[in-house]
Amino acid sequence: MEQYWKLGTSSVREVLESLPDDERVAYTTLQTLVYRLEEKGALRRVKKIGNAQLFEPAIDQSEHRNGLVRDLLELFGGSSRMLVSNLIETGALSLKDLKALQNAATSRRKKRDG
Repeated sequence: MEQYWKLGTSSVREVLESLPDDERVAYTTLQTLVYRLEEKGALRRVKKIGNAQLFEPAIDQSEHRNGLVRDLLELFGGSSRMLVSNLIETGALSLKDLKALQNAATSRRKKRDG
């Protein structure tokens, strides 16, 4: 999905060629994945040029990510504090990250209140 959000309307071949060498898979493997994403409603077929089918994202990237974050929070009982605590304990979140988050929260609060 990331490649389709980045490239927009593209064929399977274009997506495959846009991947770094170490992430490339067989054409048929990617084609199967694209068709499954279409079946699930994440991609939609928009046109055919020769033998190539062109697909585009059918879901918005930010809405998709928001849904993933909601699902992740559910794993922590809906508690963002428990999630952040876990990220700190596992080393996935650094002090520098926390400071950046604090600055972002302060900025957002100022915009909301100001």
